[in-house]
Amino acid sequence: MNTTTSAVAAGPATTLYRTIWRWHFYAGLFVVPMILVLALTGAAYLFKPQVERWEERAYQNLPTANAVSPDAQVRAALAAFPGGRLHSYRIPAQDGDAAMIHLALPDGTMRDVFVAPQGQMLGAFDPDRRIMQLVHDIHGQLLLGKRGSWLVELAASWAIVMIVTGLYLWWPRGRGAAGVVWPRLAQGRRVFWRDLHAVTGFWVAGLALVLLVTGLPWADVWGSAFKAVRSELGWVKGAQDWTIGGRAPAGDDAHAEHDHAAMLAGMNHGAADGTIPAMAGMEHVRLSRIVALARSEHLAFPVLVAPPGAPGRFGKGKGRDWVVRSDTQNRPLRMTITYDAMTGKEKRRETFADNHPIDRVVGYGVAWHEGALFGWVNQLIGVLTALMLVTLAVSGFVMWQRRRPDGRLGAPPPPSERQLGRLVPAIFVLAALLPLLALSLLTILALERLALPRLPRLAAWLGLARPA
Repeated sequence: MNTTTSAVAAGPATTLYRTIWRWHFYAGLFVVPMILVLALTGAAYLFKPQVERWEERAYQNLPTANAVSPDAQVRAALAAFPGGRLHSYRIPAQDGDAAMIHLALPDGTMRDVFVAPQGQMLGAFDPDRRIMQLVHDIHGQLLLGKRGSWLVELAASWAIVMIVTGLYLWWPRGRGAAGVVWPRLAQGRRVFWRDLHAVTGFWVAGLALVLLVTGLPWADVWGSAFKAVRSELGWVKGAQDWTIGGRAPAGDDAHAEHDHAAMLAGMNHGAADGTIPAMAGMEHVRLSRIVALARSEHLAFPVLVAPPGAPGRFGKGKGRDWVVRSDTQNRPLRMTITYDAMTGKEKRRETFADNHPIDRVVGYGVAWHEGALFGWVNQLIGVLTALMLVTLAVSGFVMWQRRRPDGRLGAPPPPSERQLGRLVPAIFVLAALLPLLALSLLTILALERLALPRLPRLAAWLGLARPA
């Protein structure tokens, strides 16, 4: 049967179904490669704490006899890297673990330096080359910087279209549960692959939408627009606790711990060990005392201590105070405490509950996205979501290959102008919420109207010849 003729002759419900099927087809065709990359790297990043613990295994369970002070450990790290400047001191997670001392080096690079309890420098990592940092950069930017962030955001936008249209195609319409809630396994390969795709899509849709939506605040275009809207509406209270396009938001230093350019921008402040010169007649508080105070708080690991004047400070300190920060991935457990540099007295304490409600909602979403909100349960759900997304991508590809006619892309026939008009409100809503989706739709429309009429063979291969 000629599909174009049948689409024209069919009733309104069928034409709408085929129109949405076409959107689903093109969204899936674009998104499938990205879904595989994002699902696999996202699943790996769920285990960041475990992987980093394994990566640092040589610096754990060390003897604790004759331990030196944190100040001595910092001096050992600076001696191993002359000209380096202290950014932060990470308090060991357990007795016998080495301290991790984060340094900014004169050549513009960073180092995570591990110093034994007795003060010996044991080894160092380039933080940009650590396993989970590479996974993070692939997941968020495809190792392409800002352009990669745009591609990831565009893929996420079309993935939302794919899921929404997929749910419409899945809708039972009077059928039983077989092929809707569970796949039919004994009705041939065609039915098997169709059911595997549809049923998996149903079960993963909600989880995938949560992951996609909670990832948007990190994206460059969407995240910047979201920050601007929050500022305009007065929905900002304190520094933003997540990056935008892989970088700390303009005007915020709360996330400079992961923004090395921001760190290096402040390298001309403070003494060589990151502390400030003592005021006349006064001795500033040493690192060892602040570390002792931080330990007594029992903050969630990792706990970072930034000295006064440190490059790329995190927190809201003015640069002349000590700042202690729990940088755990479980955002609701984060806390920042500021101590006076001269007296060691607590000056300010900021918890997750002090953030604006919008920031708290995003914080819960980010913690869920990273698999940290409910511990191993969150990680397990994340892995299952990733596996279902991979299944969805593979089954969709197999269905396309089995159905694709020779010499054609195999796209469903395009709708007429009248049929397309029924979807205009939904298109406008999606475009308003997803800026890069709107831009891509305009680009596609321009190509379809201006370029493809001059390339009839390409238009026919793409299936873009509209019905009469």
